[in-house]
Amino acid sequence: MMSVAQTFILVACVAFAGQVHAAVPLPRPRPAEAPRIDDAPEKAGQGAQQAPEIEAGNPEAAQAKPAAPSACRLALTESIAIAPTIPPIRGPGGCGGEDLVRLEAIVLPSNQRVAVKPAAILRCTMATAVADWIRTDMVPLAAGLGTTLSELDNFDSFECRGRNRVRGAKLSEHGLANALDVRGLRLSNGVTLSLTDRTLARDTREKVLASVCTRFTTVLGPGSDWYHEDHVHLDLAERRNNYKLCHWNVYDPLPAVAPLLPAERPTEAPPREMPAISERK
Repeated sequence: MMSVAQTFILVACVAFAGQVHAAVPLPRPRPAEAPRIDDAPEKAGQGAQQAPEIEAGNPEAAQAKPAAPSACRLALTESIAIAPTIPPIRGPGGCGGEDLVRLEAIVLPSNQRVAVKPAAILRCTMATAVADWIRTDMVPLAAGLGTTLSELDNFDSFECRGRNRVRGAKLSEHGLANALDVRGLRLSNGVTLSLTDRTLARDTREKVLASVCTRFTTVLGPGSDWYHEDHVHLDLAERRNNYKLCHWNVYDPLPAVAPLLPAERPTEAPPREMPAISERK
């Protein structure tokens, strides 16, 4: 049994707890129109704040979002070229690039298509330059020959390599999807204009030379080095002061028969007069 003192203390504690309970107000009743508890965070703006947290915590989800199309991509419509967008390429040593397309065909103003065989992997800006060159310069060239274009012979486009495929050389513009090697243009009449063929009319080759050297920042063909004797390299490399490099020698046809060596000098011929040593240069 509790003593008188313990009983007094218990009664005092109960009385104090009752006073505290009476002093603390109870929460107001929940109104009937109040939103549900699970809906409140979204209506308070939590949904708008959650997206960045998901992206920051999940980089793969952020990368999966497609990038907005570039101005070049928006301008390169199917009325100009059949060039589907492809994902960015990130290769070793800085190879690859972004805003890439697979140039499959060039659409002429007449809606006729010039097939690119094989299809070329290029940056959008390079693909646009190639399409403009064909549509604006090569169509009139073919018309002057009484025909139309049907095919572009693509010798090489994107390839992750150094210049001229030399090991350890500086990264080629091909490795940046910024270059195209062209061997020739096929006409609708079945004739192929091989750009480095000496037998192709000199006037035709000079017209092609003038057009590509105007449109591209680098043009390498026969005479530039022995790597480009059978094709013409085109690219849009950026250089200081917008410097352009155009090196393509339009050679004359080789003679059908090699010239004969000069006849031997007859023994009875008078001796040649030789200049004095001091006069020789």
